[in-house]
Amino acid sequence: MAEPFRNPDDDVLRRLLQSVRRIAIVGLSPKPHRDSNRVARYLMERGYEVIPVYPHEERILGQAVYRSVGDIPRGVDLVDVFRRSETLPQVVDEVLAARSPALWMQLDCIDEEGARRATEAGVTVVMDRCIMVDHARLLGREWTLGAENVTGGDAGE
Repeated sequence: MAEPFRNPDDDVLRRLLQSVRRIAIVGLSPKPHRDSNRVARYLMERGYEVIPVYPHEERILGQAVYRSVGDIPRGVDLVDVFRRSETLPQVVDEVLAARSPALWMQLDCIDEEGARRATEAGVTVVMDRCIMVDHARLLGREWTLGAENVTGGDAGE
């Protein structure tokens, strides 16, 4: 039987959060009260470029929306997932096909097999953790990438 998946330690998480710039959020809701929307706003306020992946909208938070991770031009540094656990194998397949270097599965998003597959493929994987909570805990609520790294406008440009 395979060992249970273990998340990276805090040093790895801190380096990951400091190094990524483009984050795809799979399941980013257009509704402001939803956790995915709140997390996206938090990340954008700290200078990350957030790219929504959602099936039913054209724009969310002023950004062009894509239907899948593979549709995003120029790729992303990290894929953050807000989806039910039963849909995660498909998302892991998209992440691997798009060669995204990091995958973050939010609280209650659990796919042990998918996490193992992605890790074995060289992807940094975080599972069942909130990126906003870990960012605030490890880098501080006021941390930003710096003015020169703040991106705006259309993610599709």
